[in-house]
Amino acid sequence: MGPFPALTRSVGHYCIKKSRSFYFPNPHVYSNGHQYQTHRTLLILDSLSSESVRLRRLSDSDSGIVEVNLDRPAAKNSIGKEMLRGLRNAFETIESDVSAQVVLICSSVPKVFCAGADLKERKTMTPSDVQDFVNSLRSTFSLIEALNVPTVAVIEGAALGGGLEMALSCDLRICGEDAVLGLPETGLAIIPGYLLNLACHCDRSSSYGIFVPNSAGGTQRLPRLVGKSLAKELIFTGRKIDGREAMSMGLVNYSVPAGEAHSKALEIAREIIQKGPIAIRMAKKAINEGLEIDLPSALELEEECYEQLLNTKDRLEGLAAFAEKRKPRYRGE
Repeated sequence: MGPFPALTRSVGHYCIKKSRSFYFPNPHVYSNGHQYQTHRTLLILDSLSSESVRLRRLSDSDSGIVEVNLDRPAAKNSIGKEMLRGLRNAFETIESDVSAQVVLICSSVPKVFCAGADLKERKTMTPSDVQDFVNSLRSTFSLIEALNVPTVAVIEGAALGGGLEMALSCDLRICGEDAVLGLPETGLAIIPGYLLNLACHCDRSSSYGIFVPNSAGGTQRLPRLVGKSLAKELIFTGRKIDGREAMSMGLVNYSVPAGEAHSKALEIAREIIQKGPIAIRMAKKAINEGLEIDLPSALELEEECYEQLLNTKDRLEGLAAFAEKRKPRYRGE
């Protein structure tokens, strides 16, 4: 199956989802151009026009692994309009591609994963602009969380505020031991999930700001991951923690020596792509949706997800490979 078959669609073919933000008003026009590099294929997203988000698809034995690479060194990968547009386009592209099996969110910038929101850019916005922006940020993080394939945040260096909230939207998190993670918003007299903006029409010498709600998820996803008490401590104090402490409290899955997070993420991704692709998608659906409902309903959901696998060719291939004592060859069918 070729890489990103959805990208071969004719210009203008697209699907808009909850797009009330003026940052995404136009059709998502995809290009099918690509060039081959050593060991991997770099997907050229000319029509998506994002300089700060690069979408890569690994090739050869790693086919099925996709990397979303954050690349905005001058701003320490802080999330501004252009980066948000690139993230949204990248994940909508992945969502439409049935051959994508695992997504890694990485950084090309040394010692930083994502420093959070771009507050400098925020100062040039009106309150209405900010409201549109943060609505798009919320829906983008929700899109990452709802993606039907596993997502892995690969954290080296700082993941603060909105950067950590993006990582919390992923299924797995792997970090270097010297990573710095935190939700420091209470130090600005706001809470995670809210952003401070000094509107452009305000007196720049004034200390008054406009607070605009942004459900980026810090106060909700963190306690679901580490528990209520630990989440309260981290948010109340705004304390920053390193990779080892993050692992000890369950915030990340693995803490590895600095510089080795990407290698560990690839190791896990390679294990995942050996499994049945449809089974992985159904397992994610059962876990994510099941945790939001009561147990009897969740068990019914699990049964429904299992039934989706009964008539697949992959299930039969798995049984045959087990009987023949060979490695299964799953095709996502």
